[in-house]
Amino acid sequence: MLNYSIDSAILEPFVPRGTKLDSWSGETLVSVVGFRFLRTRLLGVALPMHSDFDEVNLRFYVRSVSNGETRRGVVFIREIVPRRAIALVARFTYNEPYIALPMRSATPPQRFPLVDCEPGQVEYAWRHKRRWNRLSLNSTGTPVIPQRGSQEDFITEHYWGYTRQRNGGTVEYKVDHPRWRVWQADEARLECDVAALYGDQFVDALADHPRSAFLAEGSPITVYAPRRLPTST
Repeated sequence: MLNYSIDSAILEPFVPRGTKLDSWSGETLVSVVGFRFLRTRLLGVALPMHSDFDEVNLRFYVRSVSNGETRRGVVFIREIVPRRAIALVARFTYNEPYIALPMRSATPPQRFPLVDCEPGQVEYAWRHKRRWNRLSLNSTGTPVIPQRGSQEDFITEHYWGYTRQRNGGTVEYKVDHPRWRVWQADEARLECDVAALYGDQFVDALADHPRSAFLAEGSPITVYAPRRLPTST
């Protein structure tokens, strides 16, 4: 997870109806995140040749209020996966901004939790417009549960997703997972044609040095079916 400061005005046009931008200590952040789906099931059914795959996404953070409960969530600017069928299902079910591109990765051993594991260098790469782009870091130290109120806690502790729909409405879906341990990192790098993939408005923010970078352990995750947020007048 590579995290960058950004002018909130850049994100406002992407904020789904019924949500507001969330911030950490008054700072608006976007994150470039690489991770692996493992043993994926759709409605409890494993899809042949589509259960293990990489994803890289650019996301930002919002909050909403439902029945007096504040829900902290994420909104995706772009999500990259290696298989067209996965992108089609995600766009159809959630209207998420998925695209399919050739991908490769160098990741830690695939077991949870990563007990006595020192991941070291981790990299995700994707080919866009005949160029390989990459996201990488070198994990350091010992993994720990982030302190409450820390930036690592803010980044990882979002349990809702929000997506703008074609008619201007918003769907909300819950994401359930335990708290993750994180490693601190150095040598964090993003090598990417930002303008071509995400838009000119993100070039300055993502060209800067990351505000923070860390590796999260991951865990089993459940993504629930989406529901439409009620509209208000």
